[in-house]
Amino acid sequence: MDKYFHSVVLDKNNCNGCTNCMRRCPTEAIRIRDKKAMIIEERCIDCGECIKVCPYHAQNVLTDDLDKLNHFKFNIAIPSVTMHGQFTQSTNMNRIFQGIKKLGFDYIYDEGIAADIVTYIIKEKIKENDLPKPIISSLCPAVVRLIQLNFPSLLDNIIKVESPMEVAARLAKEKVIKEYNLSPKEVGVFYLTPCPAKVTSTVRPVGLKHSYVDGVISIKKVYGDIVRNEKTITTEEEFEMGSPLGRGWARVGGQSHALGLNNYVAVDGIENVIKVLEEIELGKLDNIDYFEGLACFGGCVGGPLNVENPFIAKSRVRKLSEGDKALELKDKDIAMDMYKKGVLTLTKKIEPKSVMKLDSDIKKAMNMVEEIKKINKKLPGLDCGSCGAPNCYALAEDIVNGFAKIENCIFRLNDEK
Repeated sequence: MDKYFHSVVLDKNNCNGCTNCMRRCPTEAIRIRDKKAMIIEERCIDCGECIKVCPYHAQNVLTDDLDKLNHFKFNIAIPSVTMHGQFTQSTNMNRIFQGIKKLGFDYIYDEGIAADIVTYIIKEKIKENDLPKPIISSLCPAVVRLIQLNFPSLLDNIIKVESPMEVAARLAKEKVIKEYNLSPKEVGVFYLTPCPAKVTSTVRPVGLKHSYVDGVISIKKVYGDIVRNEKTITTEEEFEMGSPLGRGWARVGGQSHALGLNNYVAVDGIENVIKVLEEIELGKLDNIDYFEGLACFGGCVGGPLNVENPFIAKSRVRKLSEGDKALELKDKDIAMDMYKKGVLTLTKKIEPKSVMKLDSDIKKAMNMVEEIKKINKKLPGLDCGSCGAPNCYALAEDIVNGFAKIENCIFRLNDEK
């Protein structure tokens, strides 16, 4: 497997070098070279910001097609909790789930059920009272990746509990293997995703030896087929779904609400998340119990692979979860038993990720840092992006690393004429 895997990929044929993606990338992972965007793999966190802002659809997401269902004898679909915000409140979600089943699936397991289970486990984990504060949610893989890259000192703050997606995949697979007398290799688990970061987390899982998800399908890719299938249903099925609180995880603040917390901070939008993580790193939020950071505006409902307007979807999910204070969990005892055995907790230490080390030799690296500072002083400090880097300091770094020349700065070039 390649050292780096990213679900966000660039189609250079559609790119015209407009710099929109470069300007919005929160980790400065994009450069413009030869009038085309390029992604620095070490820095990309697959947050999908570039997808949202590209007017030419040059940024795409690697997701699976329904053809992959043919690789398995029995297929399970796990609809993301965001699915409940993609349809009006009057919509019968049993019919929607049945429409998903008609795509070729044999079994449906609502991610909201797993969110209920994770809610209960996190509550128990918080009671242990030995966790660094604030506890940081592990729900958003883009935020976890961001912390690995830019805030490694906060890695111990991340709650060591599997995400609802992974819990759902694990429990669903175990359930059908037992009920239908199947082998693990015969069962395929497919997650219907709202975002590219979830795709990457199944290929390169953090805190786990391997993912229990066998394939990830974009909600946007199959939404039309689901709606068409729903219209052809004559005999309705009934599906088990998560509680309103579990389904509420789809919006920002939803998981904190489900946990029954008052002393928390919930933030959406990756740039806003970065600002709050900076405050946490400085020790300014040690009095907060829980930090819920989600890369997309509105929460998971704002993922670029959803269909509905994120503000409308967020409103629907909020209304769905309002006023429901009692967490009903049928599998509470089973989940708690699994938790005590360490089954639903992260089994691998979350390690920091290096971002383009200047040099393995510390002395050389320090000299390069000084050179970057010298070059940066020669640049205008306008951060205009015309050079193909997001700001002047980034251009200085690129020059020292041999990726650019000072002549790339049009202001310097004009001054020398």
